[in-house]
Amino acid sequence: MGEVIVRREMLDGLEWLVHPVRVAGDDEHALAVYLARGTPLTFGHGDFRWGPHPWRALAPEWQSGGVLQLQRPGDGYAVWGRWDGDGLREWYVNFQAPFIRTERGFDTLDHELDLIIPGDGSPYRWKDVEAFEERVRTGGFTAEEAAGVRAAASRVADLVERGECWWERWREWAPPAGWEVPAAVALTAQGGGAPGAG
Repeated sequence: MGEVIVRREMLDGLEWLVHPVRVAGDDEHALAVYLARGTPLTFGHGDFRWGPHPWRALAPEWQSGGVLQLQRPGDGYAVWGRWDGDGLREWYVNFQAPFIRTERGFDTLDHELDLIIPGDGSPYRWKDVEAFEERVRTGGFTAEEAAGVRAAASRVADLVERGECWWERWREWAPPAGWEVPAAVALTAQGGGAPGAG
């Protein structure tokens, strides 16, 4: 636990966004990693079909509070835990490509759509539905990819409505006090691009 690995978002076979995370848990059930506030972000360069990563113009590092990212093999989503001084603020379901392990960590790709589950038990709400549908309409997703995202969204909503939220076992988790923000990581799948900490 605590090992630094690399999370890459891969688009068009190239690195779109790359950053380090720390392993909080890894077994046959789920890979859990922690993205700390201030973690440097590295953005890829290329003629991406979605254009440059939208965070590229905002900041070279993760600005929000730290998040725990939970993903299971084969699932088209990860569940992010966000905490504040009063405990768990929310579970943020990030629909994304099923993760693929690599020598340095794992690869995935954000699929735009999100689901927010408040930590106090209030009803869940969808986020970025319009952005997802616009990306579908403009050809950013194939019909098969769009169907996969919708199917994953339906499965998660069903889990929540049935009270079968497998991620709840992480509700009381907190990062160990000694975990420092990892250093920036360089791109590997393409030339160019300086680490986002610069």
